[in-house]
Amino acid sequence: MTLKTRHWDRTGGRPLSFTELGFGAAPLGNLYRAITDDEAHAVLTAAWDAGVRYYDTAPLYGLGLSETRLNRFLRDKPRDDYVLSTKVGRLLTPATAETRDGHGKWFEVPNRREVYDYSYDGVMRSVEHSLERLGVDRIDILFAHDIDVPNQGSRANVNAKVDQLMAGGYHALERMRSEGVIAAFGAGVNEWEVCQQLAERGEYDLFLLAGRYTLLEQEALESFLPLCEDRGIGIVLGGPYNSGILATGPVEGSYYNYELAPPDIRDRVVRIETVCARHGVRLVDAAFQFPLMHPSVVSVIPGGQGVAEMEANARAAHAEIPAALWSDLKSEGLVREDAPTGDDR
Repeated sequence: MTLKTRHWDRTGGRPLSFTELGFGAAPLGNLYRAITDDEAHAVLTAAWDAGVRYYDTAPLYGLGLSETRLNRFLRDKPRDDYVLSTKVGRLLTPATAETRDGHGKWFEVPNRREVYDYSYDGVMRSVEHSLERLGVDRIDILFAHDIDVPNQGSRANVNAKVDQLMAGGYHALERMRSEGVIAAFGAGVNEWEVCQQLAERGEYDLFLLAGRYTLLEQEALESFLPLCEDRGIGIVLGGPYNSGILATGPVEGSYYNYELAPPDIRDRVVRIETVCARHGVRLVDAAFQFPLMHPSVVSVIPGGQGVAEMEANARAAHAEIPAALWSDLKSEGLVREDAPTGDDR
């Protein structure tokens, strides 16, 4: 069964076609556990065979390992057959095994340290290094990475990094877009508020928003998503399962936003899952399909470190969800009334 695609062309430049199911390549960087090169290749092959044609990565993921593993996989793929995005804002520098970054998060990865750099030169150097690791002649989309409180530590630090980007790296991105080096640029962050802040200060094309428009979180409907819809800004939705609980259900040890799910979240998921069961729908299928009903969302990119997870994501992408499910979730106060749910598109 062919995956559905969504066409994006905001500026009249180089248009992009996204598969509704994209591939988030963070797990290929040995996130939380090590996998072999062959295992990573098998996951990518399963994604391609399922019809996935949008791949997102970053220098951060495995301190370059994710990009180099994509290199091996994409080497024999026609470049016009897929859309590729990576990130800017971090440069990787050599380190020792003891001083490298990411201990406890990235396993069996190159010995490198991260240096935040959203300057003009930093962005240009980051792109050059990513092209080398990826082994491709062009990158379609660049996202300024992790300008958010979870990564920068405070709102003041976020604002400083936004200022650095707007004064420097933004102009590098703008130049590459105007020269056709890239088709689009934006930011990949964990907070919709930062996306709105950037959109109000510059001409951004796409945002990769992780976990902030899901069955559990819809505050972005207050102001950010209407702004995107008005300006034609596309959204790549990462983390549709909120770190796992919307895929596993509210089981013991389930995760929400990278931590063990608190009781109130587990209780809410119990209620959502009960409504899904009443309609014969898997929770994970509803979680995947929900953000796609917003007109600004161009692709959903759940993680997948194994072939079974990739196949489960493909199954979710093809799921048929009855309209009555969304109506019941709204009537029980589990989904916002103003959330698009199919009949209003």
